[in-house]
Parts: sequence; structure tokens; C-alpha cells
Amino acid sequence: MQIGAHISSAGGIDKAIDRAVDLGADSVQVFTQSPRTWRPTNHDPASFERFREKRAEAGIGGVLCHALYLCNLAAPDDAVYEKSVLALCNTMEVACGIGADGVVFHVGSHLGSGFEAGLERVLPAMELVLELCSDETWLLMENSAGAGGTIGRSIEELATLNERLGRHPRLGICLDSCHLWVSGVDVTDPAALDACLDEVDSTIGLDRLRALHVNDAAAPFASNRDRHANILEGELGEKLGVFLANRRLQGLPAVLETAGPENRGPDANEIRKTKELRARWLA
Repeated sequence: MQIGAHISSAGGIDKAIDRAVDLGADSVQVFTQSPRTWRPTNHDPASFERFREKRAEAGIGGVLCHALYLCNLAAPDDAVYEKSVLALCNTMEVACGIGADGVVFHVGSHLGSGFEAGLERVLPAMELVLELCSDETWLLMENSAGAGGTIGRSIEELATLNERLGRHPRLGICLDSCHLWVSGVDVTDPAALDACLDEVDSTIGLDRLRALHVNDAAAPFASNRDRHANILEGELGEKLGVFLANRRLQGLPAVLETAGPENRGPDANEIRKTKELRARWLA
């Protein structure tokens, strides 16, 4: 398992690799632009090549780009919808430029219009983005926490999207431990986690599971509240090790999105705690 973290790309996207090395991360996730604005960052093309070179030199495993949280591909509002599609397309273009393994995104919320109405917006948008994928860079749907009409709250919904898009060869998924927990999948119970992965395998295919988000939960089981906690400090605690040690999840990029001790993102200690937790449960 390639345990890493969501890391700042301030000062040039290649700087994320330098920070990953300092933290002892084995994988990296970045935003390709400020997460607080629609305006894309005008990257220096030379930074893409530097990113690739530094990644190879450092031996970093998986690289993920996370789409803006502002994006909502199911938005009924045309202005928000168009901005969301453009932003996700831009993220994919940058991800291909740096040779990322995938772009992780939240499908969005139908805001009460219903699942099928939401898909009428989502499917053509995803088709556009999938056309921009490269052989090495996939589009990865992340399971949601399940609040507010979100799409992707269950494996069944992710499987429906996969089928409606013709099982596109570069469409995959990213599973978040916190989101699974708050949407009613007990990732601290080996049998429950295996049942979830059995469903993934039978409806989507485990070969399409390309990345993991490793987060403890600050909200109760099945609460549908997306609240991350630092490793060993939330509802999952020591039993997050069940998720980390599951045999079918090995070999994947496993990215922390915790706040860290100062609300500035995961630090070296968060990564160390996660690696040690996994080692304890593997033993």
C-alpha cells in the first residue's frame, strides 16, 4: 500500500513532490488549482516535466489530482454546471500533463431533482472528461458521504454510472474510508468490508478500484456527515487498521486527507501513524 497524503502544490506543481519526500509519503494527491476559486492556474509547462522527473527520482508511487470541491456535474443551475465541466476538464488536462494516475472527483448533488434527473446532467459531462483521459490517467469517481442528494453514495450508484458510460476503459473509482463509514459501511468489521469489496468486484470490478482515501471519521456510523478526523483520533481509531490491512486493498495509492495537528493538512507524523497502524494489523 502506497501511503501518502494530499499535499500543497503552492509555488509550482512540482513542489508537491519535494514536500512528499520531506513527509515520507509514498503517494501524492494535489489540487491543480486553488480549491476556493473557479479560475484555473496558469501552470508553467516546464513544471510538468520537472514533476515527472522528481517523481521518478524520489520513487513516488501513485499520483492523484483532486478536482475542485466546487464542481457539481449534477447541478440544475446551468452556470454552475458549465463551470464544473470546464474545471474538471482543466484538472484532467493538467493531470495528463504531469502523468498522474487519476483524477478523483465527487460526482455532485442533484439537489432534490432526483437520481435519474441528475444523471441526465452527469453522463454527458463525464463523457467529455473521459475523452481527455490518457492511457496512464484515469477518471476516478469517489464514493460520497451521502448527504444532500449526492450521487455516488453507494456502490450501486457508482456501478450504475459505470454501466451507463459503457464501462469506459479509463473510468475507475476511489474509495474513502470515512465516507464508507458515515454512509453505513462498517470498515472496522472485516466481514462488512469484505462484503463491500465483493459488491465492488461483482458490479464494477476490483480492477477499477485505483485509489483509496484514508481518513478517520469525526461523525458517527451511518450519519451521512462528511467529517474527517486525524488518524487514531476519530470514530474508527485503531480499527481503521482493518481497512489498511485488507488484502484486496494492497498495492494501491492510499492518500490521507486529514487536517493534521494545525489544520494545515497531513504531516509526517500522520503518515508515520498510518504506516505503523497498517503494520500492526498486517502482523
